Amino acid sequence: MKVTLFATCLVDMFQGNVGKATVELLERLGCDIDFPENQICCGQPSYNSGYVEETKNAMKKMMTAFEHAEYIVSPSGSCAYMLKEYPEIFKEDPIWAPKAQALANKTYELTDFIVNILKVEHVGARLNGTATYHYSCHMTRLLGVKDAPLTLLKNVEGLTFVELPGKDRCCGFGGTFSVKMGNISGQMVDEKVQDVESTGANYLIGADAGCLMNIGGRIGREGKPIKVMHIAEVLNNR
Repeated sequence: MKVTLFATCLVDMFQGNVGKATVELLERLGCDIDFPENQICCGQPSYNSGYVEETKNAMKKMMTAFEHAEYIVSPSGSCAYMLKEYPEIFKEDPIWAPKAQALANKTYELTDFIVNILKVEHVGARLNGTATYHYSCHMTRLLGVKDAPLTLLKNVEGLTFVELPGKDRCCGFGGTFSVKMGNISGQMVDEKVQDVESTGANYLIGADAGCLMNIGGRIGREGKPIKVMHIAEVLNNR
């Protein structure tokens, strides 16, 4: 099966290890990986800041970059959801509306793709310790991917899973929200770190790079002995 990787900006610039883990994991599951070098930002930061018309050129470039793809897979629920928003954004455009719909129809978050398209629930991963999972807002509430990550994590050999208290609460990242509302964001991430710490987990696992950077940054500054991992890294660990 041919899979086209949508790496996302944060993975490309800050978390290349997540992109590498995603490719290695999918290849091990029998996928042939394609990476369009002309992919750019999906437009979410500027779009969510209200610059709708200004963002459309970036979105058009993304539709062109992925036009050839059979399946588009991303290690980010938030960015995958943004591509799903394109049909609504371009619904009045007779040229780009069908392209936007085609893009949305073939876009998947990584764990959703593995469980519901590849029909795999046990990837042969191993990680010794106790872990809790952060449910990122866009991935769970908007994209609707809730069960796939947990299905895969509960089949990781050696890993004990503990539910995160307040799992339905935002970590405070929210893209530009963390910049515009820094004091509120800081309080939210403090509460999230306290919840993570209360589980006694060795690992905090998530599926969105932005959330993990936010929570992981606070964990690091406070010197907490908790390792933050993207779920792609966990599933690729053997």
